[in-house]
Amino acid sequence: MTADSLVIPPETAQLLNTSTARLADRFAAYFSPETVRGVLEDSYLVLAATARVRTHLYVLAERFAAERLEATLSVSGARAKTRPEVLFVCVHNAGRSQMAAALLDHHAAGRVTVRSAGSAPVAEINPAVIEVLAERGLDIAKEFPKPLTDETVRASDVVVTMGCGDACPVYPGKRYLNWELADPAGQDAATVRTIRDELDGRVRALLDELLAL
Repeated sequence: MTADSLVIPPETAQLLNTSTARLADRFAAYFSPETVRGVLEDSYLVLAATARVRTHLYVLAERFAAERLEATLSVSGARAKTRPEVLFVCVHNAGRSQMAAALLDHHAAGRVTVRSAGSAPVAEINPAVIEVLAERGLDIAKEFPKPLTDETVRASDVVVTMGCGDACPVYPGKRYLNWELADPAGQDAATVRTIRDELDGRVRALLDELLAL
């Protein structure tokens, strides 16, 4: 199933009206309500193409649309960038990229904008990933796999790829890193812990570099 083959049901469109109003108010200084609606509907459709649970999907679509609008502001220069932006990309956005994003967001404590995405996102985050991050006090149970979008790549100062090949577009002036790590998909918790700990070390080193600039 693809986003192009989906149609937003009338009852969901009504719910998206409320989401549109919230986002339009939040971004009133930068985007028209029509632009906001277009990003929101596109966000809903691309998530609907992969999400396993459709109930309350409009809530996730609003969060995803807000992230995309924030990234667009960064790309356009309409709002001054005050901190570095990092994007973690893996294939499914269900394991490595989610762990890396959670760890960097935790250690950065607001000093870095952190995003994650997948070149072929799946329906849900790997339960073992949620488990091993919870052991570190990091709750990502409400996160969800998101597709890679042009604006999030363009907004990023550093793009870290993990096993997604050539799916990520390359733009001049950005720093690209490729981290070779085992895929946690289908692995037991002990193996995923090892991946988590290796990611933690790499994330801490990256943060030190970013804050030293």
